[in-house]
Amino acid sequence: MKPLRILYILLPLSLLASLWVLSKNINLSAKINNKTQQLSQTIDRVVETATPKPTIIEKNGLPNAHLIKTAFIQQAPEKNWDLPWQDTCEEASLLTLDFYYKNQSPSLTDQKQAILNMLDFETSQNYPIDINISQMAIVASNYLHLTPKIIDNPTLDQIKQSIAANIPVIVPANGKILFAQNSHFKSGGPWYHNIVILGYDDLRQEFIVHDVGTQFGAYFHYSYGLLMNAIHDFPASLTKEDINSGTPRILILLK
Repeated sequence: MKPLRILYILLPLSLLASLWVLSKNINLSAKINNKTQQLSQTIDRVVETATPKPTIIEKNGLPNAHLIKTAFIQQAPEKNWDLPWQDTCEEASLLTLDFYYKNQSPSLTDQKQAILNMLDFETSQNYPIDINISQMAIVASNYLHLTPKIIDNPTLDQIKQSIAANIPVIVPANGKILFAQNSHFKSGGPWYHNIVILGYDDLRQEFIVHDVGTQFGAYFHYSYGLLMNAIHDFPASLTKEDINSGTPRILILLK
């Protein structure tokens, strides 16, 4: 066969081979690009999942959730509910804020001694076993050297504003009402009780508290409606059973 004829035969074959290789490369490139895009999308999803969502700000300027973390002070550190420990929720609540501002996490032994020391001070002031918010404010000022602020008939927003500013809120409450969501209480819950609100969650419509009255009270959750309904200061009649006649009020302590 003549060389020129052979060339005419080989050229189309060579061109077809080149086109086939080019086609394979294009397909391979498309697959690589597709895989790369899929991998990029997967990475984006992982990053999006791992990255905390920004806090939603409500119309009133408050975040939709906030939590203050601090030591849990129990009114009966040794789980002994004899006197005086069954009536030391006021002292444990006050000390919760004291240790919060001191950034301390006391042992149970230190908690017990701190409560006893505060009781000695209250005895020197001729205070009764159960003290109201006004008396607690005096203890906070004269004994703990904190600045008290009492708010009568508090609103939900007022409580949230304090929490969002990292200021815990002491709440006197009817423990019989709290019992509906806290079965850890005995005998249906105490008539007069004090707890410390440390957080709130608008999505769940719940407060987060240190309920000093049970060993399971750290970061306990109460619904907005129930806790707001339970807020009552010690009644003027000085009879615990009249708790619902007590004025709704809260105590805020500042450094």
